Amino acid sequence: MKKNFKYILTALLLLSLGACKKSWVDNKPTGEPSTAFFWRTDAELVKGVAALYVPMRYESTWGRDLFWVQNASDDLIVGRTKADGENIKNFIPSGREGYLTGGWNDLYWMLSKANDAIKEIPKASQASEAIRNRSLGEAYFVRGFAHFWIAYIWGHKDQGVPFDAVENPEYGKRIPPQLKSVTDNYAQIISDLEKAADLLPLFESYGAGDRGRAHKAAAWAYMVKAYAYWAQFDKAKWQLVPPLCDKIKNEGHRALITGKANGKENYQSVFTIANNWSSEYIWSVTSGVDGGSEFPGVSLENKGWGIYNGWGYFQPTLELYNEYEANDPRREVTILKFGDKFKFFGQERSYFSTNSLSGFQINKYMEPFGYGSDGDASSNDKINPSGDYPTTMLNLSLIRYAEILLFKAEALIEQGKNGEAAAPLNELRTRVGLPSINTPTLDDLKHERRVELACEWTDRLQDLKRWGDFAKINAPLHGRNHSDKTNPNSPFVVKEVWPARNFNASKMAWPISPDEITRSNGAYKQTPGW
Repeated sequence: MKKNFKYILTALLLLSLGACKKSWVDNKPTGEPSTAFFWRTDAELVKGVAALYVPMRYESTWGRDLFWVQNASDDLIVGRTKADGENIKNFIPSGREGYLTGGWNDLYWMLSKANDAIKEIPKASQASEAIRNRSLGEAYFVRGFAHFWIAYIWGHKDQGVPFDAVENPEYGKRIPPQLKSVTDNYAQIISDLEKAADLLPLFESYGAGDRGRAHKAAAWAYMVKAYAYWAQFDKAKWQLVPPLCDKIKNEGHRALITGKANGKENYQSVFTIANNWSSEYIWSVTSGVDGGSEFPGVSLENKGWGIYNGWGYFQPTLELYNEYEANDPRREVTILKFGDKFKFFGQERSYFSTNSLSGFQINKYMEPFGYGSDGDASSNDKINPSGDYPTTMLNLSLIRYAEILLFKAEALIEQGKNGEAAAPLNELRTRVGLPSINTPTLDDLKHERRVELACEWTDRLQDLKRWGDFAKINAPLHGRNHSDKTNPNSPFVVKEVWPARNFNASKMAWPISPDEITRSNGAYKQTPGW
């Protein structure tokens, strides 16, 4: 039994935690795994806690794999034949798919190592009180953050996910118990994030070398998201959301990027390297040319028109494209369609695709590929030279202030305060030059959430599930089939590119690997519905 316990807690650390010469958090690690840290001095605490963030850069987490469960929405389709990804998209996974198990393992590794840090940091008598407090806050944040992703992906109202805290007297003597309900997981997540927020500094207190570490507003933001997901089972939780959103604005000093020449420029500027740490930033995967999230390259045209090795995985649907109002500049910032102009290694190109099944490509993450000259990838110092590890200097946003405004609006609408919801909702519409909505409805909120956050790591599928919009999940998906896939101006016909699926309310959470259940000697039960 103890061997099984160690398996889930250590979660097979796949990559090393070697030091990084350019950032406080490691590049793509190499070499033998090491989980041994000393927790004594300020320097050791700072370095040890930095290692907790390393799996955020893995392909198995926010590099690619966790996005497959979001790709199962109506916004996206699978651009390349990948059996595991198609099983997930079609709601027929066994739970053994590597795109599921890799994320499970690495998220539990983060959680386990955060437990180690929470145990050891208070003993660091040689460390300053300020660094002890900050480091402990970071450890509570990482534990809550990793736990949140595990809970909402695999947790069910009638069955939670395994969790144990180092504070529990039985910790280390048992396998982590599978909690009764995902609401129990959410309660623990909130508790950890509250502790984190009490101990962490504000983002602006960090120097340039420490940007990317946890801070108060990030803890409050994930509390907002945890309450919003919890509210699908307990509507009273919506009451707790608006005050937290106001705290993020007033105390956390977060705000939308505004003041540009026009609505498109305002919105487009969010997804630029220059604004990695803007007022809109709350939490991202810190990236660089030699380390970070691969997601920008994962979303790029397969083989990158022979210039740079894009992977061509996730592609927007015609349904998403048609959701936008005709004059909404967010559409062109988010989606490339045939004939659209874009910068690629210093040259202007007209978009076409031999790879895209839908005739569209995600555009939000393309800015780093615009640098350089003469269409030469080697002239661009904003990207990894290797397309096999296509990281860029653009941080991958996981939650930004725009989503906080949307959660506030949703919480107010759910409480019947539709008039009050107008202000946060219209902040987003005003920024891009769209007319205000005086008394927004839940349908208005759903629309605004979809178009503002499209193709980001905000999980459209989870939104549809928590709203009960199952018909939208199951509807067939469409794209534009161009007569000449190498001609940006070729005509197209609308075509069904993904058939109707069979999602139902019994499958509200994803299946756990049967191998994980076997390793627990039957202590863990499969997710209801699977």
